[in-house]
Amino acid sequence: MTRSVIQDFVTSDHDHDSCIDAALARAQAVCRARGERLTPQRRQVLELVWRSHRPVKAYDLLERLSTSGRRAAPPTVYRALEFLREAGLVHRLESLNAFIGCPRPDIRHSAQFLICTRCGAVAEMDDASLTAKIDANARRLGFKVDDEKIEVNGTCRACRERDAAL
Repeated sequence: MTRSVIQDFVTSDHDHDSCIDAALARAQAVCRARGERLTPQRRQVLELVWRSHRPVKAYDLLERLSTSGRRAAPPTVYRALEFLREAGLVHRLESLNAFIGCPRPDIRHSAQFLICTRCGAVAEMDDASLTAKIDANARRLGFKVDDEKIEVNGTCRACRERDAAL
């Protein structure tokens, strides 16, 4: 089985500032390589998505983008999110109607997400054998898969350990 953890659950010793800087640098490189522009607005939205390593909703982004008492317009945020999603820089978690940064936008991949229902943490995996099995089963049924995203809800190790300590 080919299993690749693209992003594990974030631990307490995580260097978050370096992580955000690296994500923004990767995004800039990906956009440059594809001839696309990471505008200041798109970059700001991407940085806000990466800020917590938790899924973030569009309206939460709107609130965070507010400056000097002036709210950003919803279409602005939705356009930025759509660009970031199409560029592979963020993923949309359908079950949460929220977005999370993609740590490997340089490689196109199917994604499987482990979502902790207690703390909201998300781990991203890319299991090629699972994707192949889904494709094979779909083909057998005469179905063509355009996009595959699997979201699995449960409890992360940190939450289980915290519960066990109580």
